[in-house]
Amino acid sequence: MSLVFITGGARSGKSTFALNLARATLEPVTFIATAQASDTEMTERIHKHQLERPREWTTIEAPIDVKTALEHTQTRVVILDCLSLLVSNLMLENRSEPEILERIQTMIEIAHTRDLKLIVVSNEVGSGIVPEYPLGRLFRDVLGRTNQMVAAASSEAYLLVAGLSLRLK
Repeated sequence: MSLVFITGGARSGKSTFALNLARATLEPVTFIATAQASDTEMTERIHKHQLERPREWTTIEAPIDVKTALEHTQTRVVILDCLSLLVSNLMLENRSEPEILERIQTMIEIAHTRDLKLIVVSNEVGSGIVPEYPLGRLFRDVLGRTNQMVAAASSEAYLLVAGLSLRLK
């Protein structure tokens, strides 16, 4: 298994970097999308991201159930974009932090068992100001712990800033 963790701030180039890593494998790719079109702006963002992906790639919409998506993918190379939205979606379903962390651990184990090259994109949320509201603080904390878990399990990790990548591991 190869787990690649990509993090950075909003509009730092994370998704583009992930797409380029997957393209470089010259293998079929499955893209697991966690975004949900909850309003017009998000619908437009999703559409833009869809246009950036090669048409021959398989896309699986999995805002909550990444486990099933990973179990059924027919390719060895998989992009999960993004872990931040997955955590947010789970929190909005009133999933507890231990349950979220357990789901992420299961995701890592499936990738290992199936010998996937799993490229995980996530936002870095620990560099900003402390969120004003309790839910924002909880999200920052849960995503921070989730990011640490995935980064620790990764064979490669990158930080993206202004479109530039810094290899961390």
